[in-house]
Amino acid sequence: MKPLSRLSLALGAGALSLAALAAPAVAADAPAQLQPYTVQHANPAGSYTIDPDHSSVQFSIGHAGIGLVSGAFTKVSGSFTFDPHNPKADKADVTVQVDSLTTYLPARDKMLTGSAFFDAAQYPTMHFVGTRYVPHGPRGGVLHGQLTLHGVTRPVSFRVRLIGAGDVPSLPKPWGGYLSGFVADGVIDRTQFGIDTYSAGIGHKVHVRVALESVRNPS
Repeated sequence: MKPLSRLSLALGAGALSLAALAAPAVAADAPAQLQPYTVQHANPAGSYTIDPDHSSVQFSIGHAGIGLVSGAFTKVSGSFTFDPHNPKADKADVTVQVDSLTTYLPARDKMLTGSAFFDAAQYPTMHFVGTRYVPHGPRGGVLHGQLTLHGVTRPVSFRVRLIGAGDVPSLPKPWGGYLSGFVADGVIDRTQFGIDTYSAGIGHKVHVRVALESVRNPS
């Protein structure tokens, strides 16, 4: 056999050996099969404590007649009861810390929590108490109640939608356990609560979305 042929065979055998050695590493680096995301559909009935680490109050409001400014309150606490078979017994009590407001611009946040707008120093919280829930099917309805904001209490209503409910053992305490999640959407008029600064440049109607995750209390 010619030297060149022997060299070609040797190089080929070496390449095959390297490929065999590399094969397990390539297989090990292959991505694991993704687990499907599934919504929990267990019974949502029960008494719950709101999980402040996974809840927020989001809002948007018209700005200068040309756009929207969005923000959120990140400190939410409270409790509620929910019984799809006995809506008259449903209750809700939610408190929001006003100084947890963020619009992602610190200078604007300081102005909004100041005396010209929310006045967090004098009115540190806003408080909603549900008074009546009207179901529209098994997974949603309208929650009526009283909102106290900026020292004024007025009736408001929210469209409520159940996201999911069930046992979630994968989450560590204090977040795990039997959980439920709801989203509530509504519109309030800020001027009716005495917040009327820049009424010509900032919208009066505020679109509000309350996103709650809650842990069911032991029965």
